[in-house]
Amino acid sequence: MKIRNLSGFIAILVITIILAACGGEDNGASGDGEGLDAGIVTIATGGSSGPYNIIGTTLGETYSSEFGVNSRTQTTGASVENVNLINQDKVEIAFTMSDVVSQAVSGTGNFDEPIEKVNQIGALYPNYVQIVTTADSGIETFKDLEGKRVAVGDQNSGVEVNARNLLEGHGITYDDISVDYLGYAEAADGLRAGQLDAAFLTSGLPNASLLELSETLDIRIVTIDSADVEEIAQEESYFVPMEIPAGTYGNEEPVQTAAIMNALIVHADMSEDDVYQLTKAFFENLEALESSHQAASDISLEAAQEGLVAPLHPGAERYYNEQ
Repeated sequence: MKIRNLSGFIAILVITIILAACGGEDNGASGDGEGLDAGIVTIATGGSSGPYNIIGTTLGETYSSEFGVNSRTQTTGASVENVNLINQDKVEIAFTMSDVVSQAVSGTGNFDEPIEKVNQIGALYPNYVQIVTTADSGIETFKDLEGKRVAVGDQNSGVEVNARNLLEGHGITYDDISVDYLGYAEAADGLRAGQLDAAFLTSGLPNASLLELSETLDIRIVTIDSADVEEIAQEESYFVPMEIPAGTYGNEEPVQTAAIMNALIVHADMSEDDVYQLTKAFFENLEALESSHQAASDISLEAAQEGLVAPLHPGAERYYNEQ
């Protein structure tokens, strides 16, 4: 009788352990979402104070929580470097400007040959060209930049690419200005210290470095006339005329400028299932991204396929088709 009871107890114990093991298996996911084939999802962003890095950090935390993977951001010189990191198989996802992605796909500008490893997840929010100067600099129009000390962004960044294209569109070359290759924070510091006359800080609104600068320095945002933007867009189609809203940096009136859509790109070799899951989690967590930075409020599922400049990844396409 004792032996039968012991055998029954052992049998129940074994069944309980098996059931617990089956129920506890989550294939690497820590939340309700499915697991990913990729154990690491590295997201290339930009400068530490820019929207790319702020939004990307929240996105990485979302992926880590939802899929149980090691997802982290990599601070970079932004767009051109991010495309190269994709091409070198060093990151899986990257934030970039559409002008740089367009060059990468066609093998022009900063790229000697077409980059075939770049696919796109979607179009994001507009990056506004924000040319800032001090109120007493005497710079009021774009043409006034000639002969001045100008920060054009980190070398080969998306900021620098569109700064160069806009300057050339206005008949100004780097030979006509004194160029400094500086990121957002360094450019703001240079203006504050009187070492620069103007700086390009192209990003979503508001730019944190520019917002901080506006609180301690009397600044002016230089206008880019919409007619000039439309003329330049005949050659560089990714430029669109937009306005920086009144009150963004204490400006009483809206400021006409140019804008370029941002793109979320992904390594073409990532599996369809993985990119489907990453795309789905991205759009299902837009509220968290918006909470991290105001620029993300301009991202929408409805507009995500408008103005694509790289092949849409099959995983992202599957998600959009379901919607």
